[in-house]
Amino acid sequence: MRYLLIFWALPMGLFWGWYGLSYHDMNFGLAFLSRDMNDLFFNLYGEILGIDPKTIPGLAARACVFDSFLLMGLVAFRRRKALWAWLKEKRAAYAGEDAVPPPSARNLSSAP
Repeated sequence: MRYLLIFWALPMGLFWGWYGLSYHDMNFGLAFLSRDMNDLFFNLYGEILGIDPKTIPGLAARACVFDSFLLMGLVAFRRRKALWAWLKEKRAAYAGEDAVPPPSARNLSSAP
């Protein structure tokens, strides 16, 4: 999970933090966070891609949402055994049945 935070959440947070601050021109005296830099960046990127610069933030947001769902799906697939056990336990507790404790939590002192 540490690498997930480093390589996914940190760049997302940095990009959207920069975008939000520069879009609303909260630059704190830094030219990098100014609205002019935001417009320059997206105009340049729009010229390179050949699309309208105003559509780029929406495209980036949709790509981030898609990537987030894809990444969370991969994490869920890797941890599917633990998730399945958790789901069985919660379903049994919801149905009113006694939830089966995990094997490590069972008390073996009552064994013959």
